[in-house]
Amino acid sequence: MYRSILKTSITFLAAFAFLSFTKVADKANFSGSWSLNEGKSELGDFARFATRKIKVEQKDDAITISKTGPSFNGDDITNTETITFDGKTSESTVFGNAKKKSTAKWTDDGKTLSISYSIAFERNGQTFDITGTETWMLTNDGKSLSLQNVSSSPQGERTTKAQYDKD
Repeated sequence: MYRSILKTSITFLAAFAFLSFTKVADKANFSGSWSLNEGKSELGDFARFATRKIKVEQKDDAITISKTGPSFNGDDITNTETITFDGKTSESTVFGNAKKKSTAKWTDDGKTLSISYSIAFERNGQTFDITGTETWMLTNDGKSLSLQNVSSSPQGERTTKAQYDKD
């Protein structure tokens, strides 16, 4: 019986020692203010409507993103959303009264954040949806934020790549 207890204790201690040295992947921290680097971006037909500034506040359980860019009438407009990291859908209002639903998911290494979204627009009594995924990654030793957006709408599928430099 003593051997059994000793053997169990040694096995437990070995497992504890191994796990205490196993590091959980740190997640990238996107917090800060970012400005569009248009020269290093691939924006296509949407360059004039691209987000110019992004302000991010990231916590352990959620990320708050404020994006500022030109509106259809030329004024700057800022949309802010908070997305939780628990896999639940977060809802916000963008572009006046359009409803946006988003979920966030980290890659296993914690370096890339994917935000899947759907936006329901209503115009002239008709509703249409845009769905997509925005992939976030830090580059240039954390001095740049790379965003790739793949979206689908009644007008087709579009991919844009934007680089933002830290202010």
